[in-house]
Amino acid sequence: MAEKAACGLVQYIAVRGDLLRMDKWPIGAIIAQGCHASAAVLHQFRDDPNTQQYFMNLDSMRKVVLEAKDEPELMGIANALQIDKMDFKLWTEQPENTPTCLATKPYDKLVIQKYFKKLKLFK
Repeated sequence: MAEKAACGLVQYIAVRGDLLRMDKWPIGAIIAQGCHASAAVLHQFRDDPNTQQYFMNLDSMRKVVLEAKDEPELMGIANALQIDKMDFKLWTEQPENTPTCLATKPYDKLVIQKYFKKLKLFK
């Protein structure tokens, strides 16, 4: 329990970098995708104890925004999270039906970071 208190809760967001580099999406549209996924997962799991604790100090919320290089990498992370029954939201842009990013509910960093260790910060 001391590790949880020391590490704290963090929300991970993985955004597809190829949408920016290859498909030439505007940076604002990419940011909006991450915002959509974050808001959706926090609402979906609003009654979860981790989410409630995360909202107890709004000025100290921690998010890590990382880059998945493409759709297969993003879907691989989603699959691993799903297999391990980790709570997340895969955001799919409509009407294109394009998976653009995913966001986890808040988890202790020591629990969730292993799914994202191969990704770099989104730039």
